[in-house]
Amino acid sequence: MLKDFRQFLLRGNLVDLAIAVVIGAAFGAVVAALVKDIITPLIAAIGGQPDFSGLDFTINKSRFAYGDFLNAILTFVIIAAVVFFFVVKPVNALMERMQTSEPVDEETRECPACLSQIPYAARRCAYCTEEVGSAPPPVASA
Repeated sequence: MLKDFRQFLLRGNLVDLAIAVVIGAAFGAVVAALVKDIITPLIAAIGGQPDFSGLDFTINKSRFAYGDFLNAILTFVIIAAVVFFFVVKPVNALMERMQTSEPVDEETRECPACLSQIPYAARRCAYCTEEVGSAPPPVASA
């Protein structure tokens, strides 16, 4: 039983998942600090108010703190923008630069079942797995 447990713990995907969780938590802390300590003060310098938590209204002695909700929405949008511009865009550019093979420039045809573009030589659609049979070669245009 202990041997099975040890094998379970040392499985590659479990270790990879644990590493991803730890790295994700650390990255989340870095992004949160960036937003809190740099981006939000910049917004406050431009807009004048960095914190909306004091905004509220009362109806029939019930307090609605919509400022906290505004803070949460603003924080989400800022974090999403920071992740997109400082992580997603640079990683996509790096992956594009590291691409070793040129894209294949081949003639395509439409799958009759799902209307996706597939190579002429394909006999089965890669998207919907429908058998499409062989097609005549494309006519060369002059």
